[in-house]
Amino acid sequence: MLSTRSIGLAICLLAPLALGCTGSNGSGTPSGPGTGDGGDAAASTDSGGASETAPGDDAAQAEPCPPCVDDGSCGGGVCVQLGVDSYCAPRCDSTACAADRACVDADDASGAKVRACVPRGDVCGAPIGPGPDGGAPDAVLADTGPSTYDAGDAGTPTGSVTKTGGKVSRLVFAAAGDTRPAIVGDTKGYPTATIQKIYTRMAGLVPQPQFAVSTGDYMFAIPGTTQGAAQLDLYLGARAKFPGVLFPSMGNHECTGATTSNCAPPSTNTNYGAFGARLLAPIGRTLPWYSFRVDATDGSWTSKFVVIAPNAWNAEQESWLTSAMKEPTTYTFVVRHEPAAANTAPGTTPSQTIVDANPYTLLIVGHTHTYARKSTREVIFGNGGAPITGTARFGFGLFTMRADGAIQVDMIDADSGAPDLGFRFAVKADGSAAP
Repeated sequence: MLSTRSIGLAICLLAPLALGCTGSNGSGTPSGPGTGDGGDAAASTDSGGASETAPGDDAAQAEPCPPCVDDGSCGGGVCVQLGVDSYCAPRCDSTACAADRACVDADDASGAKVRACVPRGDVCGAPIGPGPDGGAPDAVLADTGPSTYDAGDAGTPTGSVTKTGGKVSRLVFAAAGDTRPAIVGDTKGYPTATIQKIYTRMAGLVPQPQFAVSTGDYMFAIPGTTQGAAQLDLYLGARAKFPGVLFPSMGNHECTGATTSNCAPPSTNTNYGAFGARLLAPIGRTLPWYSFRVDATDGSWTSKFVVIAPNAWNAEQESWLTSAMKEPTTYTFVVRHEPAAANTAPGTTPSQTIVDANPYTLLIVGHTHTYARKSTREVIFGNGGAPITGTARFGFGLFTMRADGAIQVDMIDADSGAPDLGFRFAVKADGSAAP
């Protein structure tokens, strides 16, 4: 059992900005507040962070966008999802907002609907919704049972993919992400049933995806405890419904939980260690950044998948990514937890600079608990079980190579097994829009 002091220190690791905790760097000296969008806020490095102010109602007025984990981090305020992350804001259930704030409907960190005073002008980002091309229709999609996706009658794919890559006649793969529980340390509340449903639907597709990639955030655990390992065990049990290989990416929750956190190896963070042991080891990887190839059995096309870890960023990863992106292939799929807008993660902006300097087909990300096409070449699949935002529904992404070589992208609803046809789009190998 954790002592009261241990629990207090753990909470400080998870929400230093919101709770006014100081110096978990071992010296007793404040290590300084984190900056930027904060995410599900925690320490800005894997040794902790600090702040001298607590963003309750008063502090939230003084500091427009103090990052948070949950309402308990906000000193009487509410932790609401704005833009790409979560921030403390005053409640407006029964009190008026300050002149520079507006009372709006928003989702709190657990996904519940709340009323909060948020800065005008979307200073912290707008209340999260499905995005311009995301979100399911209001009506529940009808259950289709096992679903067949021929993507333009391209023929039944042959070949296979293992943990080292593979060769196939045409690509069919899936993406799922952000499967953590709503509340820190709530292993009992892990969304196992939702995750099982997602991977069961994935396995039931015809043709079945040859493999899947995941966009991070499998846990919501206090560093220094065994919660992360326990939650990953639940994830692996649910993910086992899909027989294909899973190529995981690392999220900020596989570090301290803060978007700003950095667990570059050799990090001793327990969440990072559990991620490595349970998700990277089965595919023979020791580092959270890697790439693999899936090429055509007849040699007519090639593809590479480049998995980036912005919350384990260092010079070694930067050098590796520069080389990996230069490898010539017909298709290049980049998998990363944070979208480009979540630029306070240590490796988001530098990795985006490298990616943008090279040809690529699609950037597949998570972090925001919805699904959306954010740009021609960036798509979010973060609707894997964590508290959903806006009108999105739980599900996963399906990527299917059409007969003309374009990649068709669908969101498959976990409850019904049906695609959201209003979301469907396709891109050519160079990332440009396909008809």
